[in-house]
Amino acid sequence: MKKLALVLMILVAFALVFTGCKKPEAGKTQIALLMRNMDEQFLKDYSDNVKKLAAEKGVELNVQDARSDGQTQLTQLDTLLNQGYKWFVIVPCVSELSEQMNQKIQEKGGAAAYSNIQPTVESLKVGTNFFFASSPEFVGGRYQGQLIADYFDANADKAPGKAVNMLLILGQLGHPAQINRKAGLLAELATRGYTVNIVAEDTANWTPDQSQQKMDAWIAAHRGKFNVVAAQNDGMALGAVESLIQNGFTKDNADDGTSLTIPVLGIDATQDAINSMKENKLYATVLQDAVGQSAAAFDVIFQCATGAYKPGNPAGGTPAATSPIDEAPANDAAIIGQCYLVPFVPVDKASDYYKTH
Repeated sequence: MKKLALVLMILVAFALVFTGCKKPEAGKTQIALLMRNMDEQFLKDYSDNVKKLAAEKGVELNVQDARSDGQTQLTQLDTLLNQGYKWFVIVPCVSELSEQMNQKIQEKGGAAAYSNIQPTVESLKVGTNFFFASSPEFVGGRYQGQLIADYFDANADKAPGKAVNMLLILGQLGHPAQINRKAGLLAELATRGYTVNIVAEDTANWTPDQSQQKMDAWIAAHRGKFNVVAAQNDGMALGAVESLIQNGFTKDNADDGTSLTIPVLGIDATQDAINSMKENKLYATVLQDAVGQSAAAFDVIFQCATGAYKPGNPAGGTPAATSPIDEAPANDAAIIGQCYLVPFVPVDKASDYYKTH
């Protein structure tokens, strides 16, 4: 019997090592954070805040980085579900995975909140225990357009005839933010009476290095033909700033808010972007609130995990939405109460956010 018991103990130990299982800490709430990647500053800020909130609540947090691979993220989810995890905060690799992920989580009686990349409407209809805690990307684009229009209203000589000749640096093609931020940007400039000519546009996949390389090529091809650079995140905007500096697009003053001869605008309001504004390089950005989004997502899942959640509860200081908007998934009245819409905020040097950061 002793030999049999010893063999069983060895087999159990082997199984735990082989599967990567981690024995849950008794009495602790377990939440898993599934990140599409941790390479972008916004996503680093998001995950850092979830870690902070988990520590404050005494939550056992398991963080997984999918390195932008959807199949990897599905495998991570399956492994965690097998280990007994039921409660998830998710930044998905792609929207299309969200329904499959929610069906798996629903089978275990769990819950999930999504940020940054929208889950599909169908995925939120899998159950009332699935949530969207993020910011409407179309609105973020509109605010970027507002900042550009404000700049040219104040510096009309830089856009004769209200003509905006734009270099547009896109995020990952097909990403919901890439599509909706561009749509909002162009819609706002049209509303403000500007004619937009996109001199060149292409993806830099959210990265500064690709953006700087793209800008170097565009400057060589289009010097003198553009009067603004709009990038769909701050990392790409800062890459564009460096390219312009290295290619001589600088002046001795920053009377118009930038020491560059061409204003550059981003989206996210990362601290690096704010610091660049303080150095009179980047002209403006739009706050995508990583802290607000992560707080809403974490809090609604913590409520679910501890039995405190009731439909309509606020989460992380953000109220549950009550009226549909034009952008999925919050455009469907059937699941609008499962959406927590964290507002974008335009950030220029006159804004409170800039002054306090």
